[in-house]
Amino acid sequence: MKTIHGIQYLRALAALGVVLFHAAERTGHNFAIGAAGVDVFFVISGFIMWVISDRRPVAPLAFLKERLRRIAPIYWLATLVMIGGGVAGLFPNLVLTVEHVVASLMFIPARSPSSGAIWPVLVQGWTLNFEMFFYVVFAASLMLPRHRRLPVMAALFVSLVLTGLAIDTENALFLTYTRPVILEFVAGMIVAEFWLRGKIAGPGFGIVLALGAFTGFATLALLRLPFDERVLGPLAVMLVVATLALEAGGWFQKWTLPTLLGDASYSIYLWHTFAISVVVKAAAIVGLNSVLTLLCAVAAGTLGGTAAYLLIERPLIRRTRSRLPLNRVREAS
Repeated sequence: MKTIHGIQYLRALAALGVVLFHAAERTGHNFAIGAAGVDVFFVISGFIMWVISDRRPVAPLAFLKERLRRIAPIYWLATLVMIGGGVAGLFPNLVLTVEHVVASLMFIPARSPSSGAIWPVLVQGWTLNFEMFFYVVFAASLMLPRHRRLPVMAALFVSLVLTGLAIDTENALFLTYTRPVILEFVAGMIVAEFWLRGKIAGPGFGIVLALGAFTGFATLALLRLPFDERVLGPLAVMLVVATLALEAGGWFQKWTLPTLLGDASYSIYLWHTFAISVVVKAAAIVGLNSVLTLLCAVAAGTLGGTAAYLLIERPLIRRTRSRLPLNRVREAS
């Protein structure tokens, strides 16, 4: 299976957006729109899973096994590092309980004893709770005939969202699995079906969509308008479709640095906050100004995550890779 280079580069861009968001947050700046990288990841995830299942049919349990091998080990390691730091007193605001730690490691949404928010021990792991839910439902859909999978999943996810709008509760599981953000996975699958059928428009349309998406993101950022997945989801879909349209037009080749960052995007996402914390604390000691601290934090988060990919994630993938060729098309995380 041929790697879709544009999707790889979009993964890299999404990861860098999240890094910049957290670095700005920790240094007194504002780049809240960087959080939209998560929405882009979710759309890409739906896209990639649908393409993979079409090109290489796989049994439900084998699919889940491969997803766990790809996602869980490095996430568990990062969570254990966070727990170790908390026990050592490096994260004074972190409150640890056995129940919350177990829920975090099992990808079960639960309220953090530190803040009351529905976050795992490693805060950015909240997205993996959605990813694993999507993978479980997707795996179940593999038991259906291909032509029924997408309609059934779309109907299920829409029903969950509508149920969430109708019922008022504080239950963490219910609030998580009925959020409108889950529709981004379905949107990615729909985009993938158009891609597989060769019905993605050409690069001219792609340029228009890309300009529209970036204009939307920039408007939200510059005017500091409120946003959530209801706004970011459509913009993320536009950006993914634009990327595929340009891909179909031959705009993307294999470029070394963007490819590396795309490969490392999962590690960057998981580990960047550790590097940012180190930089912020060091900058406070030496009296570095906020702009330089921001730049150093972004660089450290990106380089630290890339190093984690090269030294930890990639060796783990090689050791645990199954015989199923799911890694031949780049996964979204």
